[in-house]
Amino acid sequence: MVSKSSVVASPKPSSRAAGPGRPKDMGKRAAILEAAKQMFTELGFGGVSMDGIAARAGVSKLTVYSHYGDKETLFAEAVRAQCQALLPDDLFGHALKGPLRTQLVEIGMAFFAMISSEAAMATHRMMLAPGTGDEHVREMFWNAGPKRTQQDLAQLLQVHVAAGALEIADLGLAASQFFCLVKGELHSLMMCGLCRDPSRARIQAHVQASVDFFLRAYAVR
Repeated sequence: MVSKSSVVASPKPSSRAAGPGRPKDMGKRAAILEAAKQMFTELGFGGVSMDGIAARAGVSKLTVYSHYGDKETLFAEAVRAQCQALLPDDLFGHALKGPLRTQLVEIGMAFFAMISSEAAMATHRMMLAPGTGDEHVREMFWNAGPKRTQQDLAQLLQVHVAAGALEIADLGLAASQFFCLVKGELHSLMMCGLCRDPSRARIQAHVQASVDFFLRAYAVR
């Protein structure tokens, strides 16, 4: 039986960024977001100011606040945008055709590409570094990135459970386990600098083995 509490709808983007007044300049909004993604990766949350983001984006600080409200909102949106770029919503589409294994391998490959990117690895090290940020910053990162991705996968798994293809009691736990399997030893080796540039064949073999293990664990018995 599936635990309904294990699948929670992804949080809606903050409405604080969309204040009253004239329509927003989407070009400036994109420039602000790109500057924020770069600077949060380079300097960490505490090392970034709204003035600095404005300067890099080539806009006024008032424009930055007009679009995103505060630094916390902008940080969460930067994390969400990075995840969305490599793990778009349609990757988890319930209506996609083909075997479940094929879809999970595709999700696993995209996830591994995301977490092994230079930006993601730099952010990961920043989050683990002592004295970097506070618990609130780490919680914002978790909610905007990993939590959203796990929720998307849990919703996909729920469809296959309902169809009788999988037997999962806790969808949230299963989604977490899937991504932990895909990270595996290979990502740890990369984080330690012991495997800087694994071949695509090695990554694919690792992801396929992780998917096969996951499907065996939750096969209908």
